[in-house]
Amino acid sequence: MAHVQFDHVSKSYPGGHQALTDLSFELAQGEMAFLTGHSGAGKSTLLKLIMLMEKASQGNVLVDGANLARISKSQIPYHRRKVGVVFQNHQLLFDRSVFENVALPLRISGYTSRDLERRVRAALDKVGLLDKEKQNPIELSGGEQQRVGIARAVVNKPSLILADEPTGNLDPKLSSEIMKLFQQFNGVGVSVLIASHDLALIDRLGHRVIGLNKGRFAGERASKVGAPHV
Repeated sequence: MAHVQFDHVSKSYPGGHQALTDLSFELAQGEMAFLTGHSGAGKSTLLKLIMLMEKASQGNVLVDGANLARISKSQIPYHRRKVGVVFQNHQLLFDRSVFENVALPLRISGYTSRDLERRVRAALDKVGLLDKEKQNPIELSGGEQQRVGIARAVVNKPSLILADEPTGNLDPKLSSEIMKLFQQFNGVGVSVLIASHDLALIDRLGHRVIGLNKGRFAGERASKVGAPHV
């Protein structure tokens, strides 16, 4: 379980582009929430700040009380092991098997072969792809490729999962199945923050929705009361 806090955070880029402005919000331990907003609203930038792909220009980003501005370069890999990241385009390696794609974070971390195999197969089992471990990702459907990406994100047993438009390329049925996976991980205590345009799907899931507009906090709401769960 991870706790995330943004305290008056701004992010500007060279050339004057202001991606985030005076943004404050919290994601509680064990909470699942959605980020919404138009393209360019700052959703991806916000996620990049949490995973330390970017650093805030002003304000503080805290994860479990640790100020990310004070984390040294040598500490960044340890921080990232606590954070599982799922991308819209999967970012899979097509010259490696499904098993090796999921194993990659563990190989980087130096796990023994026995522990690595056990963890990879457990992650693939959770996303329903244990029988596809020897296949190349290019042989899989788009929904299955996204499941491989999710397995890779959770193989390190992170306390926080971040997802950037994880259902952006999927049809409604597959999108619902992918969101169910995130809910299952949240159900065992993992904090989950998902950037998504899919408002119709979000409104059926019953979690907090945090709005962004031109890099600023645009209010929050609960999903529609009484909406059926997928």
